[in-house]
Amino acid sequence: MEPNQILTIQSLKYGDRLHYEWNTRLLERTGEHLFVLSEAGRQLKHYTRGKTFTMNNWTIEFFSFQSWFTVSAEVIDGQIKQYYCNINQPAKANGDVVSFVDLDLDLIYRNGEWKVVDEDEFALHSVQLGYPDELIRRAREELESLQRRIAAELFPFDGTLERFIPLIPV
Repeated sequence: MEPNQILTIQSLKYGDRLHYEWNTRLLERTGEHLFVLSEAGRQLKHYTRGKTFTMNNWTIEFFSFQSWFTVSAEVIDGQIKQYYCNINQPAKANGDVVSFVDLDLDLIYRNGEWKVVDEDEFALHSVQLGYPDELIRRAREELESLQRRIAAELFPFDGTLERFIPLIPV
């Protein structure tokens, strides 16, 4: 994968069912993670809801091949205004497709505060999709770990995301 390469990001539900996808541009890839830049106006195809959404703002996104979370940092007027973090199994890359299995639990930052959302979806899908007990335990542990990472300002919440802001056209 080369910088500026167009990638397709696919969110899957447990059992590898396609949930949603969008196209984005590669910023940086290492053996452990990648960062992408998603344009304002991009189309997000949501297969579960049977709809396509237009995303209004630029986002800098982080996908880890080892950690159990993603980060989408919404940039408005040159600043990160919101974060949306999925708890998920580590991402996988296959050619120009990067996918991850979304485990429903989300941690978001809006209006100056962090909040856990979609615990109801996690409980429902744990039963409907048959999450093993170990996966349920791991997802909850990973959520707590992510909260500690953010509080301690550890990678990628250590200013790493902000270094990509200048790449967004004005």
